[in-house]
Amino acid sequence: MTGSPHRFTTLRGASHLLLLTQGYAILDGPAMPIVGEGETANDNYVEQLVSSAKAAIDKVVELGVADPDRIAVGGHSYGAFMTANLLAHSDLFAAGIARSGAYNRSLTPFGFQNERRTFWEAQHIYAAMSPFFHAEKVNEPILLTHGEIDNNSGTFPIQSERFYQALKGHGATVRYVTMPHESHGYAARESVLHVVAEMLNWCDRYLRKGH
Repeated sequence: MTGSPHRFTTLRGASHLLLLTQGYAILDGPAMPIVGEGETANDNYVEQLVSSAKAAIDKVVELGVADPDRIAVGGHSYGAFMTANLLAHSDLFAAGIARSGAYNRSLTPFGFQNERRTFWEAQHIYAAMSPFFHAEKVNEPILLTHGEIDNNSGTFPIQSERFYQALKGHGATVRYVTMPHESHGYAARESVLHVVAEMLNWCDRYLRKGH
């Protein structure tokens, strides 16, 4: 037996689900498929991503569990990349939390995720999908976190460092937190607690009424 729909939810590491204990509602793992033919699947990435996010927001508002003016978006790794793109290309969210992400796709020039074309074959797609190239459009508060020794080939710490500098240069509200001795995921108790505290503080500051 490998699983059961009746199992309790298991929380590991710096889980966003810990925000549930502080009164926040969480839409966990919404499906945001990017659909397309073969190598051209990402040609409409931004449009499909924003459309999916809007549909998700519309649904939770319809269910009565969310205030459309007080919704944050967050993610880790590719989810952080999606988070940054949503803040750059829409005004759907009040704030964002992006952990250990990749924001400049010219730094992953030989493909990423389901993008099979190289940077030299599809420079316009790499630029369109890189939040770094659209940093001037990010007008919501964004929290960036990263492990100081992230050795994942697509998410070296320079990704967050340069994105942070681009955001600051354009006057965005941004906080960048690095965890010493941590790689792509965060393992140490001190790091996990720190990241959870940072996420909670960020949500309290930009989502709660009266803050």
